[in-house]
Amino acid sequence: MPETNWEVRYQANDTPWEKGAPSPGLVDLLAQHPDLPRGSVCVPGCGTGHDVRAWAKAGFSTFGCDIAPTAVRIARERTEAAGLNAQIQLGDFLVDEPPQQFDWIFEHTLFCAIDLNRRDEYVEAVLRWLKPRGFYLAVNYLIPDKDGPPFGTTRAELWKRFSPHFQLLEEKVPRSYPNRTGLELLLWWQRSIEFD
Repeated sequence: MPETNWEVRYQANDTPWEKGAPSPGLVDLLAQHPDLPRGSVCVPGCGTGHDVRAWAKAGFSTFGCDIAPTAVRIARERTEAAGLNAQIQLGDFLVDEPPQQFDWIFEHTLFCAIDLNRRDEYVEAVLRWLKPRGFYLAVNYLIPDKDGPPFGTTRAELWKRFSPHFQLLEEKVPRSYPNRTGLELLLWWQRSIEFD
């Protein structure tokens, strides 16, 4: 199966994942934990930047990247229009070297968008971009689809891929967009000390 051309989809406005707002699970977590340690956060596959802006509004030093130039342009324009400060760059999270290591990585729609055979690369990228003892916060899409994108996953797969490198701090079914209610799982991980 050929990889999706995300730039073509953005230019054609073929973006059903575009909900016009940040992840409800992220919004709730930031509101419920106002004492989170502020620091740097990376939002890979940030699209038009809704999640980037949620982190920036909460006081984090925020970096977003996406492989689609149109998405990056829109994200920058909307972030500037909102009066928020965030760095948004064109880039490929899976293969690029990070501009720095981050205190947080927030996953929302990248893991389900990449081809299934690239998920090992995804885990390697998280480890490359995240500081030792950093936090990996993920809102994963638990659907059975294997002919995506979006490509589904299971809690068992996520545990198998991430538990060797991370300690799970919190797990819950978050508030979601209406068409995803009950289909998302929020996992808040911290990178394990033995991988420092």
